Amino acid sequence: MNKSRLGVLCLSLGVSASMLLSGCGTDTSTATPAPTTAPPTNTPATGVSATSTTASGGTTSGGTVKIAVDLPVGGAEGANGIPTRQGVQLAIDQANKAGGVTLDGKQYTIQMFFLDDVPPGGQGHDPAQGSKNADSFTADPDVMAMVGPFNSNVARAMMPKLNTAGLANISPSNTATDLTLPAFNPKLSDLRPTGKITYFRVCTTDNIQGPVGADYAFDKLGKKKAYILDDTEVYGKGIADEFEKEFKAKGGTVLGHDGVPKGTTDFSSIMSKIAATSPDILYYGGTQSNGIPLARKAMKPAGLNIPLMGGDGIVESGYTTAAGADGEGDYGTVAAVNANLLPDSKSFIDAYKAAYASDQWQGVPQAYSANAYDATNIIIAAMKTAGKKDRAAIAAAIAATKDFKGAIGTTSFDANGDTTNRWISIYQVKGGTWTYIDQQQFAAK
Repeated sequence: MNKSRLGVLCLSLGVSASMLLSGCGTDTSTATPAPTTAPPTNTPATGVSATSTTASGGTTSGGTVKIAVDLPVGGAEGANGIPTRQGVQLAIDQANKAGGVTLDGKQYTIQMFFLDDVPPGGQGHDPAQGSKNADSFTADPDVMAMVGPFNSNVARAMMPKLNTAGLANISPSNTATDLTLPAFNPKLSDLRPTGKITYFRVCTTDNIQGPVGADYAFDKLGKKKAYILDDTEVYGKGIADEFEKEFKAKGGTVLGHDGVPKGTTDFSSIMSKIAATSPDILYYGGTQSNGIPLARKAMKPAGLNIPLMGGDGIVESGYTTAAGADGEGDYGTVAAVNANLLPDSKSFIDAYKAAYASDQWQGVPQAYSANAYDATNIIIAAMKTAGKKDRAAIAAAIAATKDFKGAIGTTSFDANGDTTNRWISIYQVKGGTWTYIDQQQFAAK
């Protein structure tokens, strides 16, 4: 894996998921909350109105420029999307309070143009909806860059369209390796039809996250025999494959690896099959919205009194609520730093709490709130560096980001658009909530 461990923070702080990862609240920013269904094309769902006044110092107002945002907030995915979106909104609000951005000699107010990638009436993220959202974003000449999407399979659907339009996007949470790494995707050019890098992310990839889960299971938990399930989606299968490779490399035995398609509701026969192999841990690659809580509840009746471990797709309140007492003691990894533990993040945490104190999480940043905040601020900094209302210039400035100091640490982008700031946090279900137990930082490979 060629990973170099820089440090391990084994902080027994017991930060609960009610503070970090749970719940499904509402956006309580000063802007109008976004609806759970996609608004009409080119209609900003949140943000502030354009101004027509002359800015201080005599700079002419250029009106509004937009940062597009694609996240899942409808159905069962609000616990992921809403606090992530709040991180974006906070960065935009702070930038506007400081005067917005000056492009082509004119001062602009920044506005969020939000679209949900959960389709109307849907319960989960949908690549087809993400693709439609990409059309809306690229058609709006005022959109200069995008934050999102949250899920890797949505990114795969959006990337070619965004790249063709020269519209840069920074994901706060995508982890699939095949989105950026040639070694994992021989057809990577399909996602980059122009040959230019316009996709970036501020979280690390599953070729680090999956192995960290395997290392923790084998070394810290003493688990030697694993059975693996995945939801057959881009993210789920990718992280499960990486867990499997590392677990075997450590000397562990993988008793089986099965794909369980989205929509599966009866896991009794699958669990009986797994129980017959006598594993001491079950690893799941995928999102909780694809049915793993039902699988978790089917484990004990099948005689599987063992922990379940997964990636960041399960580390949210939808899992703990649906799995109930059966999920107690389970483990999950998150491809993000716990910003609540970084001294340099205090100003972000204080501002976030002041803005969202009345939300479901009582103003405490969730797993990807800080990532989204930094992604947005990197875009805003790139706008200022470019100095003009030009997508290509802004994309180039994002690509050139180096040593950006933010809420999640210091971020630079490598030649693939991946962050060099690589953190993995580990959580366990305690008392019915996901509780932080450890985090690790890895050097650039």
